[in-house]
Amino acid sequence: MLVFENVSVRYGSFTALQGLSLELRRGELMTLLGPSGCGKTTTLRVAGGFVTPSAGRVLLDGRDITDLPPEKRPTSTVFQNYALFPHLSVGENVAYGLRVRGVSRSERRRRAEEELERVGLAGYASSRVQDLSGGQQQRVALARSLILNPAVLLLDEPLSSLDARLRLRMRAEIRALHERVGITTLYVTHDQEEALSISDRVTVMHEGRLVQTGTPREVYFAPADDFVRDFIGDAFPFVRGGERILLRPDQVVPRAGGKYAGRLVSREFLGASSLWHIGYQDQLLRALVPSRSEQALPDGSEVRFDLLDEQEAER
Repeated sequence: MLVFENVSVRYGSFTALQGLSLELRRGELMTLLGPSGCGKTTTLRVAGGFVTPSAGRVLLDGRDITDLPPEKRPTSTVFQNYALFPHLSVGENVAYGLRVRGVSRSERRRRAEEELERVGLAGYASSRVQDLSGGQQQRVALARSLILNPAVLLLDEPLSSLDARLRLRMRAEIRALHERVGITTLYVTHDQEEALSISDRVTVMHEGRLVQTGTPREVYFAPADDFVRDFIGDAFPFVRGGERILLRPDQVVPRAGGKYAGRLVSREFLGASSLWHIGYQDQLLRALVPSRSEQALPDGSEVRFDLLDEQEAER
């Protein structure tokens, strides 16, 4: 559906994107995931026509759109700040793209009401955007993009300005909306849990390069390299039998009769789970333990634990 062929973006001596080759399949939701400055937003802007590549091509349904401006592309972008017009009503915001295209007022109103109903905001057409919550404003921005029937929907960190509780709810709503509408979607985020929870496939980026593309389970349980393992899942080094490996907290399992013996140094209560810091020889391990089942051990107590490899952790 959307293809990047060896795309590079350079700003003087700085390379923001280097030799990116990526295919977005029809109807899928792909997340571009990585730390700040990794090139994910640049990739989204190249897809939307806001940045012209220094090298390479962008194809949409087999058509070369590399040099097309944003207004001539069958794509629609939801920006991080939503970019809603405060002087327009909710319905007028949603219908703005149709107004620019010369669609009649009655048709604009009808289609805007349909889109608002689709995103769960039926009856809000006459409301002011200033009176809406952050989550409602995000849905207005989505409706404004969807009303144009784009071939590809581009989402640039759409949940970053919301509080933690609302982010959890909205990422579930975005996934549910995607499953109902089925629109091909490219989604940018730096939040690992967000990417793993909503994506059909995740593309991990680092320093302007594509590191790994796969399903959420593939990138978590079969990371391509140490960067992916460390970035997705809070990995830490562990030396066993002279071999240095990276572990995640969910691979350290405290239990009676475990193979290894360490000492509980401290613990952090995280709500549904607790993070245990376990001293083992001269190393410090981290273990993620369900809070309701954790043992009431004082700091300094012996802790028996086992280590799971990736396959065991997945099971």
